[in-house]
Amino acid sequence: MDMEKVAVRVSKVSIYGNFILSGLKLLAGILANSQAMISDAIHSASDVFSSIVVIIGIKLSAKESDEDHQYGHERMESVAAILLAFILSVTGLFIGKAAIDSLLNPDYVIPMPGKLALAAAVISIISKEAMYWYTRYYAKKLDSGALMADAWHHRSDALSSVGSLIGITGARMGYRWLDPVASIVICIFIEKAAFDIFMDSIEKMVDHACSEEMQQEIMAVARAQDKVLGISNLQTREFGNKIYVDITVMADGNMTLSESYEISKSVHDSVEKAFPKIKHISVCIKPFVE
Repeated sequence: MDMEKVAVRVSKVSIYGNFILSGLKLLAGILANSQAMISDAIHSASDVFSSIVVIIGIKLSAKESDEDHQYGHERMESVAAILLAFILSVTGLFIGKAAIDSLLNPDYVIPMPGKLALAAAVISIISKEAMYWYTRYYAKKLDSGALMADAWHHRSDALSSVGSLIGITGARMGYRWLDPVASIVICIFIEKAAFDIFMDSIEKMVDHACSEEMQQEIMAVARAQDKVLGISNLQTREFGNKIYVDITVMADGNMTLSESYEISKSVHDSVEKAFPKIKHISVCIKPFVE
């Protein structure tokens, strides 16, 4: 599977879907006098830009190693995800500020939202939830942090639309202040999603070790190789969506150099085959010690 082509295709689906959806929600928000729906439209519009950033990040991360970047460009995907988190956070803050200003302004009369806003909210919930599951599926399949960030962008938009639906319904029942309150709830959802995306990307940027479970599995594969008598040391680090491994295995100290090389090659090849996420593994051999 060509990761770059699949990821770009998924992102393009997001762009087209969000472009249509944001226009629909903006029109419904203006015609139906709903501040919550207009806020929701702004959120969807930010998703268009986010998906463009994802495409750029994935294309850059897929570039081959070169003279200046000898370990590859995988971290560019994490950079794209951090940028997405920032865009998401700023969008949420603007939405929250506008809602608070309307609530605190004594001269502002909150209008009664129309039925069109309700219909737009329902369509948005269904559409964005479908886009979340679609993008999430490929994000997991490709182990793409940027795509997963985009998926959660869709989920936060779906939750935003749920808030809009509740706020608009309440406002139509006479509680007009619920419409801007819904925008504040949307803001909170957006900020939470932005924080989660940011923290996940930062971990991948600072050589965070892979999970304890995966480390145990790597050692099990290495131990299973012929003439490996034990594991002396294992170090792992996440590099974007790839993993680098340094492992020291123990073997009979009286072996020849050629025999040591064969053990090292066996461990190297078996671990790389068992874990496709591992881009590079360095194997060191040391004499066995009880």
